[in-house]
Parts: sequence; C-alpha cells; structure tokens
Amino acid sequence: MFDASVIRGLAYYTGVVFEAFDRQGVLRAIAGGGRYDKLLETFGGDPTPAAGFGFGDAVIVELLKERDVLPSFEGSGYDTVVFAMSEDLYSVAIEVASKLRAEGQTVDLILEKKKTKWVFKHASRNEARYCVIVAGNEYENGEVSVKDLSVGEQKAVKIDALGDWVQEVSESE
Repeated sequence: MFDASVIRGLAYYTGVVFEAFDRQGVLRAIAGGGRYDKLLETFGGDPTPAAGFGFGDAVIVELLKERDVLPSFEGSGYDTVVFAMSEDLYSVAIEVASKLRAEGQTVDLILEKKKTKWVFKHASRNEARYCVIVAGNEYENGEVSVKDLSVGEQKAVKIDALGDWVQEVSESE
C-alpha cells in the first residue's frame, strides 16, 4: 500500500522511503529503509547510489510471541557445553569443541566472559549431559575438566584422549 505520509527520521535519505508492518498493523514498523545516494560520500567514500533497510528485532520478537510461534531455545539437548575460563584459552576451547564434534557430539561452545555458575545453569537449561571446562592449570597438564551433569561427578580428561572419552560415555548410555 502506498502512503505518502511515511517519513523516516534520518536525514541521509535522499529519495523513496518505506516501512513494513505486520498484516494486522498492530505493531510499529517491523522494517524500514529507503534511498540514500549521498551517504557513502558523506563519510569520505565515492559517490555511490544506494538503498538499504533494517529490521527491528524487538518488534519481530513481539510479533512471533503474539502469533505463538517464537521458538524456545531451552532444552536444545546438547551433548556437551565447552567453556574456556579465560580469553587466552579460547583457541583451546575451539580445539576441544572441534574434537568432540568430530566424534559426533552436539556441542555448545561458549566464548564469552561468564561465571562458571552461569555456564552450569546454561548447560542445565539446555539439557546438556556434560560440561567441559578449559582452565589454565588443567591445560598446562594437557587436560580439561569434564563434569557429568546427570550425576554431578567431575574428572580430568586428557585433551588427546577426548575421542576415547566420547566412546566410553556413548557406550555407557
């Protein structure tokens, strides 16, 4: 539907602007955009005709909730959550996650500065069976800590033996 009263509030638009709404028109614009021929030039680029748009994630979430189609990501059922205790161990955590995936496990890799308590709650919410913690002391010994979340037991596993560990836990399930 054409509506000549649509005005986007950003001064860089140079032509047609548009907004997209849900069919019922209950929520504010889901997306909006338009033509901005001088925008790149304003920031030192070559004169380049352009058009673009953006989506509002909050509006999308509200629309999905209203229609009862917002997916739940809890209970995703990962086999293992892998977490590095510090940023300098991220590459090791990536290596560990890759080894576990190569053995057929579904893995959630957390490369963020989080508290261990948050990681265990996240693993529980997502129904993970194991949590692998990559920490400095264990890594110096070539190991990671593996916690079996179903029984609360934790043990050290050699990084080079992770394939054997996966086979062992797969046979016991």
